[in-house]
Amino acid sequence: MTLRFEELRVLHAAEAIADSLWKQLIHWEPFARETVGLQLTRAVDSIGANIAEAFGRFHFGEKLQFLYYARGSLYETKYWLNRTLARSLMPANQVQDHISHLSDIARQLNAFAASIKAQRYGNQIKTQTLSEAAPEYLTFQSVRVSEDLFSEEEIQWLQTLSKT
Repeated sequence: MTLRFEELRVLHAAEAIADSLWKQLIHWEPFARETVGLQLTRAVDSIGANIAEAFGRFHFGEKLQFLYYARGSLYETKYWLNRTLARSLMPANQVQDHISHLSDIARQLNAFAASIKAQRYGNQIKTQTLSEAAPEYLTFQSVRVSEDLFSEEEIQWLQTLSKT
């Protein structure tokens, strides 16, 4: 069964956090709203917009690319939430709640991307490995050791070096 656009849980989660933040940000003082608030709104809205764009794409590579954009926007949103906390624009418990929801969305995005990859490769895990022949290690038994490693002349020469 094919999933419809309106049934994407990850999209609903992204919309929910975007709307929740919007309701808070419109009440901020103008300076905070026009600097941090504007950036935060753009970043959080971009998460859902990129998920929607991914859904509308035909080729697997394009779908994945827009999901990666959504994930990038998610991390940008976390950045701006950290700025709101550092600048005392939002209480710590609210920031932590939003970040927790974003972490859930990140997991959903990763699962969505994995499902697209599985479709692309026909549910086969495709791994790229490099295989080489096992090296032949020399052991003491495999090396022929001559009885006399050094000639008598070489031993005398080595002994004279140690005395100097």
